[in-house]
Amino acid sequence: MTDHIVLAGASGFIGQHLAAAFRAEGARVSLIGRHGPDASWGDTAGITALLDGADLLVNLAGKSVNCRYGPENRAEIVRSRVETTHELKEAVLACTAPPRVWMNSSTATIYRHAEDRPMTESGGEIGSGFSVDVATAWEAEFFAGELPATRRVALRMAIVLGDGSALVPLMNLVRAGLGGPQLDGPWPATRARLAAGTYHHEGRGGGRQKFSWIHVDDVLGAIRFARDDESVDGVLNLSSPNPSDNRTMMRTLRRVLGVPFGLPAWRWMLELGTAVLRTETELVLKSRWVLPERLVDGGYEFVHPHLDEALKSIVAGRRGAA
Repeated sequence: MTDHIVLAGASGFIGQHLAAAFRAEGARVSLIGRHGPDASWGDTAGITALLDGADLLVNLAGKSVNCRYGPENRAEIVRSRVETTHELKEAVLACTAPPRVWMNSSTATIYRHAEDRPMTESGGEIGSGFSVDVATAWEAEFFAGELPATRRVALRMAIVLGDGSALVPLMNLVRAGLGGPQLDGPWPATRARLAAGTYHHEGRGGGRQKFSWIHVDDVLGAIRFARDDESVDGVLNLSSPNPSDNRTMMRTLRRVLGVPFGLPAWRWMLELGTAVLRTETELVLKSRWVLPERLVDGGYEFVHPHLDEALKSIVAGRRGAA
């Protein structure tokens, strides 16, 4: 019997990758989005009909965090995650035959800025600030209430690497000669940013902030793994077992692209640049040190466990498609 997989908020590169891969293995894939095509947000009855009898629901919905964290964007980042998750829960509750498994996107940014030790599902410490508040509200909505027929897994994703990911602008920086490390340092805090939780407090510096990552192929692999292992529920870290740091990441990317040097970017440069580009320094300065304890203990074998090989595969794929 053909599996029926429903992907919500799947217009980005991760969702497109999942949809293509599941269809290639013979599954029926349906999509929920702002404009369908199979069901649209706000049409809870239509979403319920689509989910009834489905084998797997994967929700990836949420406004990109690659923006400036002003009041409107902050509100939309939260709303686009919490409200869509709530609507899916209402639909699942209304199903006669609800999905057996529901995986909801979350983020490894839920953990604190970590320079001293890695964060795992069992021993990780939740951080503070706006991004963490978003993640905790998202997961709180996802796990609230009873869904006795549906197993729930929150996917705490590290930075996902692939063709179309956050890697692309980094590749462009490298090719422009700006592919050195992003260096933390002092920067004055405003009352507004402190109150909103969007100010990045200075870390160790030197480009040694940890860089936890996962290849998009292993996002797919981890979802398949969690779908098939009925013991997996609750939170699941999606990250490579071999995290890097910012300095090493940029050096590796330069080597893979054949660029011999890259100018570093200091905190003051990043603050000015991100203000112009309408994004936030936290995205490159927060130390994300995350390990996939449950995947490793469960025997999952990573397709791309090492950064150098993962980057080479992505760059080779882009060149082959050109």
